Amino acid sequence: MKSKESKTISRRGFITTSSIVMGGFTVVPSHVVSGLGHVAPSDKLNIAGIGIGGMGRVDLEDVAKTENIVALCDVDWNDSVNNVFDTYPKAKKFKDFRMMLDEQKDIDAVIVATPDHTHALISMEAMRRGKHVYTEKPLTHTVYEARMLTEAARKYKVATQMGNQGQASDASRRIQEVIWDGVIGPIQEVHVWTDRPNRGLADTYWPQGVRRPQDTPPVPESLDWDLFTGPAPLRPYHSDYHPFRWRGWLDFGTGALGDIGCHSFDTVFRALKLKYPTSIQAVSTLVNDETYPLGSIVTYDFPARKEMPPLRLTWYDGGLRPPRLPDMGDDVQLGAGGVLYVGSNGKILGNRILPDSLSDSYQRPEPYLASSPGHRMEWILACKGGDPAGSNYEWAGPLTETVLLGNIALRPELREKLSFQSLSFDPEKLSFPNMPEADQFIHYKYRDGWAL
Repeated sequence: MKSKESKTISRRGFITTSSIVMGGFTVVPSHVVSGLGHVAPSDKLNIAGIGIGGMGRVDLEDVAKTENIVALCDVDWNDSVNNVFDTYPKAKKFKDFRMMLDEQKDIDAVIVATPDHTHALISMEAMRRGKHVYTEKPLTHTVYEARMLTEAARKYKVATQMGNQGQASDASRRIQEVIWDGVIGPIQEVHVWTDRPNRGLADTYWPQGVRRPQDTPPVPESLDWDLFTGPAPLRPYHSDYHPFRWRGWLDFGTGALGDIGCHSFDTVFRALKLKYPTSIQAVSTLVNDETYPLGSIVTYDFPARKEMPPLRLTWYDGGLRPPRLPDMGDDVQLGAGGVLYVGSNGKILGNRILPDSLSDSYQRPEPYLASSPGHRMEWILACKGGDPAGSNYEWAGPLTETVLLGNIALRPELREKLSFQSLSFDPEKLSFPNMPEADQFIHYKYRDGWAL
């Protein structure tokens, strides 16, 4: 382990260069921050929820502790959504977010918790109207959409946040401090895994590795199926898509990688100063043109970053896990999901330093990264003129791009070629120089009537 004087990254240097994502969230009058913040810090925001039957309900519960909930929007007024309506009886109710934004002029900020394929459209429309935006993860459905939202947030000068709540945790900060302390040496390898979409041996959270259902049940009276479909090609309604089970379908969701990647990759990206990979590889179970595979392994290669060496980040889903490595005794359990950092001198699994002899001889640094006031509170304070939230679009956009690049490498149309080569990525041109036919998956043509 290096001495305090010769650490790979100095604490003072990192804090100075990373203040945009690790700030102290000090609230200042909104007029001090040009274009940022429509209300004074002492006032309450008027917030609208769009997509409120699932995670959107949880988001609303948190911000309602301090702010006003003035509008609620969902394409399906089912029992779950009606319960949310009952919770906020003064809020106006809508099915179409466009009508809500047109008709209700007192909205300061919106929470977007719809299926992945409509995140970008709704978030962009809100920003164009000067609304602050909190968007659930992954930020978007396509790589192009993520880039466009990042640029739009910069242009419209609104406060933004992606819903990867773990970035605000003290646990994330402690892992970063230990890695920067150099205890396991330079890191050239990280493994990240999840059991999603599996729930158990005989059950899944959502369908993957299946074909489109052939029966066409009637659309529930509570649901506007055309609005749910949004920019995707129109198909008959089926309960295999909604509610919630949309995540595994290519047209609507981003699979296990999109569901968990923005959570699990966040601390890795912060600790190791990652942004865009140079290449991506993927292998998987059988694939089709409807859903993501049941299990996959995606490998990202990142270039050296100043004093940090090149890095290989490997993702596993569907219950697949990394191989056991030296220093991992029988008592070391990988579990259903986790993160393993592999350095030249040791490893970090979760919060555990391996081997145990290294952990026993190591004194962890005193905490120095300031605690977050809370993931959603970061966004609330940013809306009122405070520091940018920790997962604002400037951070969340590139993170989401990396996650979604993995899904491109899993496309059935590319599978044969990618069995023999990696997919090179040019972040400036948003293209794949060694496989131009993959460029079509950076984005897709929206259904008529929808545009970003």
